[in-house]
Amino acid sequence: MTTRHKLAWLLLLFVGVVSQAYAGVTLLLEEPYSYDGTFGGTGHAAVYLSRVCAESPVILRRCAPGELGAVISRYDGIAGRDWIAIPLIPYLYAVEKPENVPLSADPKLADFLRDQYRRTHLQAIAPDGPEGRAPGGRWAELLGADYRRTIYGFGLDTTEEQDAALIRKYNSDPNRTRFNLVTHNCADFARNLINFYFPKTLHRAVLGDLGVTTPKQIAKLFVRYGQKHPELHLSSFVIPQAPGNIRRSAPVHGVSESILTAKKYTVPLLVLHPVLTSCMVVAAVGGVRFNPARDVMVFDPSRELEPPMDAAQRRMYQDWLNTLKQPLAEDNLWNASAWQQLQTNAVPRLDSSGNPVLEVQLGDERVELGLSRSNILRSSAPPELAELIVVLRLREELRNGGFPRASEQDVANDWGLLQRVLLARRRKIAATDTRLTAMRSGPQ
Repeated sequence: MTTRHKLAWLLLLFVGVVSQAYAGVTLLLEEPYSYDGTFGGTGHAAVYLSRVCAESPVILRRCAPGELGAVISRYDGIAGRDWIAIPLIPYLYAVEKPENVPLSADPKLADFLRDQYRRTHLQAIAPDGPEGRAPGGRWAELLGADYRRTIYGFGLDTTEEQDAALIRKYNSDPNRTRFNLVTHNCADFARNLINFYFPKTLHRAVLGDLGVTTPKQIAKLFVRYGQKHPELHLSSFVIPQAPGNIRRSAPVHGVSESILTAKKYTVPLLVLHPVLTSCMVVAAVGGVRFNPARDVMVFDPSRELEPPMDAAQRRMYQDWLNTLKQPLAEDNLWNASAWQQLQTNAVPRLDSSGNPVLEVQLGDERVELGLSRSNILRSSAPPELAELIVVLRLREELRNGGFPRASEQDVANDWGLLQRVLLARRRKIAATDTRLTAMRSGPQ
């Protein structure tokens, strides 16, 4: 074999590996938010199938080349259905394509993006409410999940034959609501779907979760199964919660962990049932040992899974950002609190390419601020606002603790975007100075 033939063979091999970068079936372990984060803490479970796509929210099909698959999950009270399938990018970000994903999100923008996608694709399961407004119900849980919470993924390989069998089963079986918090919750749905691929792999924890299927329990068992079967190529990754001023999600727990981490439950239980409490402590310790953030890669919909940024890389970028802190503060009248107030009064919309835009009022002028990587440098808003968005995003990515928030490539891309924004500002200042000089000199 010649050198040229060897290189061609290696290239084909590389392309084949890249095309299979995402596992066939991936369990999504989603952190709790809002009341679940405060009082329960068990979070949500869904299943991502990389080669199975959604013909509609209730009909599955094989994916065409270039498609990223679908997320299938169970929520209560959505059009009387037991499960709904949503393409991966809308499920995570409520937009059509990866390039449409906003660099930062607030609650108003997230709700707007969800409703826009609903109006285009989900009228059959979430039709318009009175006067064309967005309806109530749980349909919004199906879109923009990453704005609300950090998500962990654990994937294993599947065969095309297994995928085809699953499509036949789920398209032919009745899809009528079966939700029950104790016996037919979101984790039960994920457990049954994954057991279709790998029979008897996932089950409830009778003691640790008091007989209730929880997302963390089945994630732990799924990872354990993958470790015992290296031929299935276990992958583990994190999708960090999108930057912005939406409240951060909380760590995911099992039932025993949730009870024992809340003193208002633990003390009365210890007094009334000391033996039961002791058993729950033992069970909870097993849950604590499973850390979903351990050894995970970082997910980006446009690239392969990448290792998280290490401590040295983080310090380097933090030092670089700190060197800009004083000059940025002197030249930019905007800060985080002013930006939050501006968002409150802004009107979100989509541009012609599906990228999110904010219409903001600046004095007597109304301008447009692009919010995605694709349009942030092509808007009429002052570049100072674009600069603030990117700086706040970088600060979020460089935070330490809890879970990896970015890969080195993520931060490098955002650092490069910041340099382009700063260049746009310098050009604007230079153009303003030139005009002022011309006005002062008057006609010659």
